[in-house]
Amino acid sequence: MASSVADRAIGAIIGAAVADAAAQPMHWIYNPDRLNEVLSDLEPRPEFRPLSANPFYRRTTGEQTCYGDQAYVLLESLSQCGDVDVKDLTKRFYEFFGPGTVYDLPVNDPYRKEGGPKAILPIDGPWRNASLKAFLKNIDGVTKLAPVVAMFAGRPKMLEKVESAVRVTQNNDMCVAVTLAAARFLERFVLKGPDPDALDAVVAQLSDPNRKNPQDLDRAVVALPGAFQAALHGVLTMTQLEEAVRDTMRRGGCTASRASFIGACFGAQTGLRGIPESWRKRTLRYPLLLELAENVVGKRQQL
Repeated sequence: MASSVADRAIGAIIGAAVADAAAQPMHWIYNPDRLNEVLSDLEPRPEFRPLSANPFYRRTTGEQTCYGDQAYVLLESLSQCGDVDVKDLTKRFYEFFGPGTVYDLPVNDPYRKEGGPKAILPIDGPWRNASLKAFLKNIDGVTKLAPVVAMFAGRPKMLEKVESAVRVTQNNDMCVAVTLAAARFLERFVLKGPDPDALDAVVAQLSDPNRKNPQDLDRAVVALPGAFQAALHGVLTMTQLEEAVRDTMRRGGCTASRASFIGACFGAQTGLRGIPESWRKRTLRYPLLLELAENVVGKRQQL
């Protein structure tokens, strides 16, 4: 049975979160020998490793990375406000990641002086990535765009809303340009489902002088930089969410950021039916995520 736009919008949100949780125990393994050692105990299903192999931080399997947590905070804000409310989102980010939270560990201190005592890794708790540290000091784009695209796909201001949300923590022109390119892909999948012409269509949009929400760096993004290219490769060459996430996990490095975009794109093509039920059950926040996702997508009709 064909999925509806609403089904696919919910799938995008849940797909991103589930894939992030699946990759979390193997996030940030950059040593090839260590990666191969870890994989040898898990293949052919490296997802949801029972014990974290992350060399930087440890969280309970099924919890989100800092990327998944950012997307969750954004989803909460959208559910409550029915729109991208920068003031509300800023407050929620500070309350979730700031002083007195599980993220408030010495190694994560945005004011930590260089040359001070080195942290003993891995830490027991979550890790603030660079953008969160900068956000907390000055009060990651693709990884948290699914809730905004799910709410505004097909609406004239979709890209504007994505940019407003991203710049709360990552006020960086290249990050914004890459995130908007990713949003264009995800929007097509939400609106159309599987789309073999997605790459050509998005490249054409980025090259169009009359494109919506133009960025000075759009032409540079046509070259598909870095991790975005790796994530997009999984979306365009694989046929199932779990297959694509497993493949990107085998590459090591920032697996969770790539996995979340891959999960969002596959979820947007299939809806919940394309996201393995066993993966959903192992994502600890899934019931709440589903409730929030349904509420956010339900508000699409009011826009």
